Amino acid sequence: MGALRLIFNICWFVMGGFLMGLAWWCIGLLCFLSIVFIPFGRACFVIGEMAFWPFGNEHVNRERLNRISDIGTGPLGFVGNVIWFVFAGFWLALGHLVHAVACFITIIGIPFGLAHLKLATLSLAPIGRTVVNKAY
Repeated sequence: MGALRLIFNICWFVMGGFLMGLAWWCIGLLCFLSIVFIPFGRACFVIGEMAFWPFGNEHVNRERLNRISDIGTGPLGFVGNVIWFVFAGFWLALGHLVHAVACFITIIGIPFGLAHLKLATLSLAPIGRTVVNKAY
């Protein structure tokens, strides 16, 4: 499975993953300009890495993974997700959706379109989520 994952990730990177990864990192840099949004910026860089190489990774709820609630999985996490959606989440999701539609045009692009949809859902509300490697 490792070789297939590598091939998919390389094709993904060349066919649009590079642009969306850069978009995540640019939003992360903007978040670092203010002290308040530094946690958002850190999340952008982690998710941006997943946007560069999505195959073999998935996003999961931190509360389910750690079996403990934290500041990002409670009411403040919800407020953070609302703020995120208004300022950046909608635009990142829109970018992923445009790329997904372009990928769905061909049969070969279907796995890439599905990966874009996975990242689009993550971009709508990333607070309280974490990126982990899939166990095969």
